[in-house]
Amino acid sequence: QVQLVESGGGLVQAGGSLKLSCAVSGGTFSWNIMGWFRQAPGKEREFVAAINWSGDSTHYSDFVKGRFTISRDNAKNTAYLQMNSLKPEDTAVFYCVYGRAGRGWYEYDYWGQGTQVTVSS
Repeated sequence: QVQLVESGGGLVQAGGSLKLSCAVSGGTFSWNIMGWFRQAPGKEREFVAAINWSGDSTHYSDFVKGRFTISRDNAKNTAYLQMNSLKPEDTAVFYCVYGRAGRGWYEYDYWGQGTQVTVSS
């Protein structure tokens, strides 16, 4: 069974930075995609960023482009999300996702439990 475990969330002031990690175990897709979604209280779940199996192709939502960077280290079976210039509106639960490649940037098979990111004014 595939399991995703997020870490690195916390409380920061506006303008600060956080780096999230997502460790995957039991992955069976040699051609896979990993990414991040987020959901703020009372709001819809939003796509944040994704990265392909080789790490040479990425995709970002407009509201994080230029501030966030997604990366992965396949030797460690881990994906990362470096978040800079954080804003209060970034406050949300961030979810790591994993799935079989070939269905675009928004469809995934497995989801982590989430990690809370809170940005104060």
